[in-house]
Amino acid sequence: MKPFLELTSRVVPLLRDDVDTDQIIPARYLTVTDRSGLAEGLFAAWRSDPASPLADPRGAQILLAGHNFGCGSSREHAPWALLAGGYRCVIARSFADIFRQNALRNGLLPVALDERPHARLVTSLEEDPRLTVRVDLFATTVSWRDHLARFPIDGFARECLLGGVDALGYLLARDAEIAAFETRRGAA
Repeated sequence: MKPFLELTSRVVPLLRDDVDTDQIIPARYLTVTDRSGLAEGLFAAWRSDPASPLADPRGAQILLAGHNFGCGSSREHAPWALLAGGYRCVIARSFADIFRQNALRNGLLPVALDERPHARLVTSLEEDPRLTVRVDLFATTVSWRDHLARFPIDGFARECLLGGVDALGYLLARDAEIAAFETRRGAA
């Protein structure tokens, strides 16, 4: 997994609430057990509309959504598809719990913004569709123009993303410390 420290990117607006995992990656694309071929299915129904901002994301790595992003079935393919499609971060008002956990475990940063900064970001993007946004995971901030917003994130998930490891990788990197603890515990 690639470490996530900070990201500066254009933003693709998907200003809808309750975007479910079947809209993110339709079931017909779930025949794989890895990420291959998932970019093609990402938002397949909406990307087919040439007027949709999803039809031509032009290298943007940040997706801006509404409330309850990633609701629906528990499919790990949803964050896989977003990553395969080039996204590293989704900014929304809120996320479905299972989607948020799957995203964090796979290196996709879900950023939940409070109502006011989210509304300011939406307005800024409407004023300038080429707006770039900076997401700083170390500082847990999102910034653009003269705006700065903080976002919450679980400390362990943050540590894993910053280090570019999943939970197992985190434990394996501490093998010597674990062995030393087990040795001390056995001697007690």
